[in-house]
Amino acid sequence: MSETGLRERKRQRMYQVVSDIAVRLFVERGFDAVSVAEVAAAAEISKPTLFRYFPAKEDLVLHRIADHEQESARVVTAARAEGVAPLPALRRHFLAGLAAADPVTGLNDHPNVRAFHAMLYGTPSLVARLYGYLERSEAALADALADELPDPLDARLAAGQIVAVRRILAEENWRRIAEGERVEDVRADAEAAADRAFAVLGAGLPQLGRPVPGLVPGLVPGPVPGPPAD
Repeated sequence: MSETGLRERKRQRMYQVVSDIAVRLFVERGFDAVSVAEVAAAAEISKPTLFRYFPAKEDLVLHRIADHEQESARVVTAARAEGVAPLPALRRHFLAGLAAADPVTGLNDHPNVRAFHAMLYGTPSLVARLYGYLERSEAALADALADELPDPLDARLAAGQIVAVRRILAEENWRRIAEGERVEDVRADAEAAADRAFAVLGAGLPQLGRPVPGLVPGLVPGPVPGPPAD
């Protein structure tokens, strides 16, 4: 591994370790009851070092979901290469998340996940910071939809609707889990709700449901064969 790659691994490890320590303290004592100085001390780093990695206290928590910020954009881009339209790809991805009990779908009743979600949605400053995360997710998705929606405003409007649908579906799943229902009892309703929601999106955004022209869904295009040898 190169020196640059090693430095990046150490950097990512620092993000993970400090975030894990912070989340544990916040869940145990409450987000507002724990200072940044206490997190830094527990992680055995200085406050200036902590702020180099996490510009705001809330970022210590949102690092847990940072990988999902551009997830929808990545799904659209990867699916397009296979000839799959954006909305079918996003629907398929969300349903796969429900099947896997991915915490980001809200359909996960592990005690640690429930505690994290309770802290996240129960802390006003974290909810406010989450709004910025959603804005960046919308912007990335809008960029990914440029092929189907070349008008920037159309792409932003579509991305906003898609991100809102995913958020509301996840929040409804989380609400039922938080009220004590089991994942097994919620899953069928969650899948049906996702199907309905994406059907509504498809009716309003038909250009995002059409297969990519010139590609057969499920087949990745290969190199064009050259002329036969003489």
